[in-house]
Amino acid sequence: MKPAIILLSGGVDSTTSMAIAKAEGFEIYALSFDYGQKHGVELESARRIAAKYEVKKHLIIRFDMREIGGSALTSDMEVPKERLDNAAEINIIPVTYVPARNTIFLSFALAWAETINSEDIFIGVNAVDYSGYPDCRPEYIKAYEDMANLATKASVEGRAMFHIRTPLINLTKSEIIKKGTELGVDYSLTWSCYDPVQKNGQYVPCLRCDSCLLRARGFEEAGIKDSLVT
Repeated sequence: MKPAIILLSGGVDSTTSMAIAKAEGFEIYALSFDYGQKHGVELESARRIAAKYEVKKHLIIRFDMREIGGSALTSDMEVPKERLDNAAEINIIPVTYVPARNTIFLSFALAWAETINSEDIFIGVNAVDYSGYPDCRPEYIKAYEDMANLATKASVEGRAMFHIRTPLINLTKSEIIKKGTELGVDYSLTWSCYDPVQKNGQYVPCLRCDSCLLRARGFEEAGIKDSLVT
């Protein structure tokens, strides 16, 4: 089995991406990040998902992006709510954008891939139903892949050709959910909310942030019940 690095946040997209990699016969090395995000509860989902899929190794990298700030996910800024219902805001990159996040995440993944002799990195970015982040676009992924093959010893010596795999990039959220359901993904294990709230001593989704709204719309359009929130 060929090894592959899977960026695993614990959400719908990353979990579906990992299920696809598993179905394609890759040996899974899951990579998650504790970067000071408000929704750190997603890491518990990532742990449960990695255990369910019996990954070869699940690595959680810890660093504090709150020291940098610049995002509602890593500072005291409020997470916007009901934004997707506002036509005037829909094309504005929201304050939940974390500066250079995917570039940072992919750099860790690239370093690990080179170390374990893997040429494949899976990331669950999506350019259809997403919040407008610039580091989810196909042109960004292509540029990063080109850079990866210029900047590593393995590629310069001709021993590896790195591929940034984005199996979900052209799918709607409902198509992603349908695909994952076909592959047996248990979405009740996943987490999407950017601004979780406590209820009866447990964290529950706010149901109003971009990520919650996109998730809800995806399940509704797929005609599938979301057992996490119902």
